[in-house]
Amino acid sequence: MTQPQPFQDIAENLSFLDDWEDRYRYLIELGQALPKLEPTERTDANKVNGCVSQVWLVTQPVKQDGTIALHLKGESDAMIVQGLVAILLALYSDRPAAEIAETDAVAIFDQLGLREHLTTQRSNGLVAMVNRIRTDARALAH
Repeated sequence: MTQPQPFQDIAENLSFLDDWEDRYRYLIELGQALPKLEPTERTDANKVNGCVSQVWLVTQPVKQDGTIALHLKGESDAMIVQGLVAILLALYSDRPAAEIAETDAVAIFDQLGLREHLTTQRSNGLVAMVNRIRTDARALAH
């Protein structure tokens, strides 16, 4: 999958930040820029299991150029995790379901060096979010 421009911009910005404090601040800024979910979207069905913090991901199928794409929205009650949600949305949202199902964001996060300073719980939460998004995409891609 060709990485979408918003994700490429984030990856480029991260490449300029050597210090982990700066990277954490950038993650927090990305998360703060996300629109909040509606209270009706913070449901058990949208909650991601496997995250220590509370995370909700809303998956909306949309027709796009004759194929099914996924529009994603998300939110977390933890600032760093909210930033991780923002990066996942930049990578996956509004992409064809089949492309999402085939794209391993965890490997991409590893290439960017984004997981090496995450706590085990945050890293496990990231994996849970990626698995949830890819599972939703697989269900729609068939």
